[in-house]
Order: sequence, then structure tokens, then C-alpha cells
Amino acid sequence: MSDVRTEVSAATATDAGSRHHGGFIWYELMTTDPEGAKAFYDSVVGWSIGPAHDAIGYRMIGRSDGGNAGGLLPLTAEMQQHGARPAWLGYINVPDVDDALAAIEQVGGRTLMPARDIDQAGKIALVSDPTGAAFYVMTPAPPPGSEKKGSDVFSVDQPQHVRWNELSTTDPDRAVEFYARQFGWKQEGEMDMGELGKYRFVQHDGVTIGAIMPKMPQLPMSLWSFYIGVDDVDRAVQATTAGGGSILNGPMEIPGGEFAVNAMDPRGAAFGLVGPRKA
Repeated sequence: MSDVRTEVSAATATDAGSRHHGGFIWYELMTTDPEGAKAFYDSVVGWSIGPAHDAIGYRMIGRSDGGNAGGLLPLTAEMQQHGARPAWLGYINVPDVDDALAAIEQVGGRTLMPARDIDQAGKIALVSDPTGAAFYVMTPAPPPGSEKKGSDVFSVDQPQHVRWNELSTTDPDRAVEFYARQFGWKQEGEMDMGELGKYRFVQHDGVTIGAIMPKMPQLPMSLWSFYIGVDDVDRAVQATTAGGGSILNGPMEIPGGEFAVNAMDPRGAAFGLVGPRKA
């Protein structure tokens, strides 16, 4: 079995071209219950979350096609004492983490965890945008032969991949400007949600990857939500509640005829589901 760091670096591998700058290349679940998370998400999504690979207990989230959907990081007591809670976080690719941190801080973002090297995987740092939403920036270090492979953890239409990235923010205008400036995103198209405001679609490398919307009053802060593709939304909803999770909203029909759900896993990590209804 290969070292987890080699698997992460291969899964996030990107070439040096600008077309990869600014893309989501990895997703990570932080949880206080790795075994419970495995049972839950394997049932809901169809993944196969692997065993702990290293001293910190990091696990790869395996898809049925043999690829990886992301990773699982166990939260230690020390992490929790410093404020870490069960949550999903996304990793955005940057050419140079240190340069990215300087640019992010210059426009009002914050460094939440200083840059550090991950042996054989690359360099990462945890940051927040100027409205407070947290995410990682990462400069991958692809293993030989994988330099131009490209990350496939995000897909617009495939199950067991993240299919949609949604930012709920206290200042949508500022957020749109920030992600466009820092990562080259575009903002084209929107949906009027009435009193809730505008749901603004965002694009990277010509692909619509998600949306930016006003933060709802019940949310404690600006945050990113990730919608995971499933083969059958109704089956996944049933598995969510049977596994001790909860449905917060939906299923609701979305443009194109599929359905989306907002949910929470048994340890309190929020996530989304998206896919067809087969019944």
C-alpha cells in the first residue's frame, strides 16, 4: 500500500499551466469519529473510505472507479481545544502558497494556519477570505509521471465526486471580487431568490463550478458548502437518516431536473447531496 502522501500528491497533481490555478483540487472531512464517518459516507455516497495510513490517522476517500474523492482528517483533542470542529474544507490550487498568502492578506483575508510542507505532497495553508469563509490553498508536488494528470475530485455530473461548490457569505460583492482577483474566477449568470438575494454562478476555466449567495441568518458565519454527487437522491436521503445524520433542506428540484439536499452528518459536519430521483 502506497504512502498516503504519495496518493494525495498524485490525486491533486496539476501541471504548471494557468488553467489549473484557482481550481478545487481536494476536499477534506475533519471529524471526531473516523470509523463512524466511514460507515456513514460509505452508505450514503457509495465511497470506500480506507484505513488510517499514518501517525495522524489520515484516510483516503476512495471512489468505486478507483480514484479518490478526498481525504479524512481525525480531529485530535488539541485541535478541538483550538476551535476545530467537524466540517468539510476545500483546497484551491495556487502556483505558490507563500505568494498566495501575501495576496490574500493584502485584501483583507486571513491566514488561519501558516504554510507548511506536506512531505511528498506539496505545500498547504489554511486561510479565510475577507468575509470569513475558510479554505485551504495548496501547491501540489506531483510524483514523477503525474505532473500533467490533473485533479478529478470535482466533476459537474459524476456521482461520488463533489459536483457543486457553494459559498454563503456576508458580502457577496466582496467575495466575487476576491475570488476573481485571487484565482481568476468569472461570475456570469445569476438566479433571483427574492428576499434571500441573488444566487450568482461562478466559473473556473470555462466551467461553472458553483455559486456565491448571501449568508442565511441561521448560519453562524460565512462558509463553503460542497454538494456530493449520488446515484439516487432518495436512496441517499434514506441512508443519511438511517445512519444518524439529518436532512436540513430538500430534496429540492434544481435546473436540469436533478435534486439537491442540504444535510448534516452524525458528528455535525454539513454537506450537500445532488443527483437524480430514480423512484
